[in-house]
Amino acid sequence: MRTRGAGDGSQALGRAARRLDPDRRSAILTGSFFILGTASGLVGLGAVLEPLLSAADYLAAYGTMETRVLIASLLELLMSASLVAMAAAAYPVLRKHSPSAAVAYFGARVLEAVPVIVGVVSMLALTELGKEYVASGGGDASRFEPLGSILAGVPEWAGHAILDVAIFPFGASILYWTLFSARLVPRWLSVWGLLGAVFYWVAGILVMFHAVTPLTTPHILLQAPLGLQEMALAVWLIVRGFNLGATEEGAENA
Repeated sequence: MRTRGAGDGSQALGRAARRLDPDRRSAILTGSFFILGTASGLVGLGAVLEPLLSAADYLAAYGTMETRVLIASLLELLMSASLVAMAAAAYPVLRKHSPSAAVAYFGARVLEAVPVIVGVVSMLALTELGKEYVASGGGDASRFEPLGSILAGVPEWAGHAILDVAIFPFGASILYWTLFSARLVPRWLSVWGLLGAVFYWVAGILVMFHAVTPLTTPHILLQAPLGLQEMALAVWLIVRGFNLGATEEGAENA
């Protein structure tokens, strides 16, 4: 008698995945990419990049920790790619209710990638400058400090000002308003996202005007509601999916 092996199990899982309803598949992919993007961003910033950002001699830190910079850069790029993929996965469902909102949300996610890439390029350039600084013995910091200060400030302005003020809350508001109006997820979850986007925007404004220092307790507390909501939404989509009844109704009324 032929026993069921691991190969048969994998084929069965593959067939089951292919039989998934398109809306269900979109929900799983959207939630999964959401988690991957958030996790890679948090690890890249908190665990990998933080020692560089808090170093007293940042030029020496960047010059001697190139591997850490490269890992952080890859994680930042992975975050950006995952969130664009998340918007692409959600696009077919959002389009059934509001084609303009679906395009706007996807466009916002693509725009988010621009300041991320700019920040990564500045970190890599700062690493090269730091290596020259270390090779010189670190005695003449005045030769390197002006350019180093500019390069170190680029990620802050690109991320905490441009991204957090002009792009990310805008895209989040589009997503959660569409989810709210179409009832694709419970409305309490959408309202949570809308309020979180407002707090996130306020955090960016305060950082831009130097009223709050990035990654301090007030800044984190203002950004935390949306971060928690995104993880709750991701888990909801993976476990429960979009409201298929609302999806079908939206398709009939389109």
